[in-house]
Amino acid sequence: MSTPRLPDGFVVIVKEECETCRMVAPLLAQFEVTVYTQDDPHFPPSVSPIHDADLSVSWHHDIETVPTLIKVMEGIEIDRTVGWSRAEWQRITGITHLGDQLPVFRPGCGSMSVDPDLVDSLRARFSGGTLRSRHIELADLDDEMEMLFDRGLTDGLPVVPPTEERVLRMLQGTTRAADDIVATVPPDLVPVTIEKVAINAVMAGCKPEYLPWVIAALEAVCTDEYNIHGVLATTMPVGPVIICNGPGTRAIGMNSGVNVFGQGNRANLSIGRAVQLIVRNVGGGRPGEVDRATHGNPGKISFCFPEDEVGSPFTSLATSRGVEPGLDAVTVFAGEGPRCIVDQKVRDPESLASALAASLRTLHSPKLVLGFDVILVVGPEHARVFAEAGWDRERVLAELHSRLQIPGSELVYGAGGIADGVPEHLRDVTLPKFRPDGILLVHAGGGAGLFSAMIGGWANGTIGSQPVTRLVTK
Repeated sequence: MSTPRLPDGFVVIVKEECETCRMVAPLLAQFEVTVYTQDDPHFPPSVSPIHDADLSVSWHHDIETVPTLIKVMEGIEIDRTVGWSRAEWQRITGITHLGDQLPVFRPGCGSMSVDPDLVDSLRARFSGGTLRSRHIELADLDDEMEMLFDRGLTDGLPVVPPTEERVLRMLQGTTRAADDIVATVPPDLVPVTIEKVAINAVMAGCKPEYLPWVIAALEAVCTDEYNIHGVLATTMPVGPVIICNGPGTRAIGMNSGVNVFGQGNRANLSIGRAVQLIVRNVGGGRPGEVDRATHGNPGKISFCFPEDEVGSPFTSLATSRGVEPGLDAVTVFAGEGPRCIVDQKVRDPESLASALAASLRTLHSPKLVLGFDVILVVGPEHARVFAEAGWDRERVLAELHSRLQIPGSELVYGAGGIADGVPEHLRDVTLPKFRPDGILLVHAGGGAGLFSAMIGGWANGTIGSQPVTRLVTK
């Protein structure tokens, strides 16, 4: 719909339920003015108002507050003021004593065109033509939830129906154009637009302010380095694990504390779920087809969490990966479900490092080395032990790696009664459990309990998947 043209001269937009509008109503008969009324078609009675019944004038001319006084010349707005300011109304109209009997200032009221109960339908009515995705028409008796299940568009749980109103609202979360290409999504190598991302973000239950995080995570997942096609096709139980950093995690209410990997936080769960839905619905990565995981894990629905940077004694994961402090970023990792590491009695950093290393050695198998990375999520009470001893990120990692140098004699085929392992010619060689940058240290979790956790990865390096970090921008 084209923007309705305002008549030349003075234009005022009002609504009867606004006390400030009722206060200025008598003034509108004192000069030549075109009045648009949003609610009562007969208000104000002192003039002949035009009823902005569908709010098209208010919407297209960005009326956020009533009353709004606008000066128009040759169809172009050249000045406006909102609410009542005696000085501004006198300046714009040129009427020296206009409203001298009224207060100097009084704020206006919210325009009906920005009413939260109306704004989504107005956006769809006046801006809906910008959406390019195919519309699905439902019969009156169709169940929209069941239809989405029947079409295979869910992850096994109900999704939010992506109506035009909801998608347009979601798009308010980014400054990027709806038709911008975000990435090419494996395995079907389908280009995905911002609009398609927004649709799946709606389905996942995201708020608009989460959308930039979904976009950044998707960009990272769809890189050659991350190799989402391989992550899907492997029979190991891995999927995208998304670690979020920066002040934006707190601004959108992400949970980095108690139950950090669990249920209950909308931002954590819906951001990760949106990425998974896009890989499924756009890229074609469906279980039983390209997705060949033998067991899978619940994190393949959603596994997204922020690092607790405020309470951390360490530099953040993002900073360690080259992101300037204070910026928002996501790091994606091909990981399985979390596994708890317990040491309730530890009080010194050397003992804690030994306990963590002993658990890390068992990752996937105590005899598999170098092929897999890991996220080590250090809980606050364990982190306190390191902090009190003055151990920073680099010291913790160095101590862990030094404890994870393993004699080849313990790793060769058959050693310890375990058939798997490394070839016999490596018997006399000492091998590290992880490559030098293979432990990703993160601080998160509740403040009570001497626990940490590890999240095992898939095959690393160029033959598998590498962690990828991307900045979050609106």
